[in-house]
Amino acid sequence: MIDAMYNYRQGEIHSAEFSDEFNKLCIPFEDSLSEEQIDVFHRILDCVSETASAEMRAAYKVGFKDGATMMQEIQDQNNLSIRNISFSERC
Repeated sequence: MIDAMYNYRQGEIHSAEFSDEFNKLCIPFEDSLSEEQIDVFHRILDCVSETASAEMRAAYKVGFKDGATMMQEIQDQNNLSIRNISFSERC
């Protein structure tokens, strides 16, 4: 279910643009490569992007579960408080 929610919301998660430092390093480096090297470099960048995407998905899942746990704890505390009030009113 969390994966489905992530996939639904993914269009609303905007990718960060490359930093100026990345562009300063990457563009001249890429210009110095042969076509074959450029292909390899792009495949490496794709791997890095896929890893970052997997980390983002994992962080989303953990955050979602943490949020659900916090809500459950608050609900449990509220239920306990209501029970204590009801018990003390009976006594």
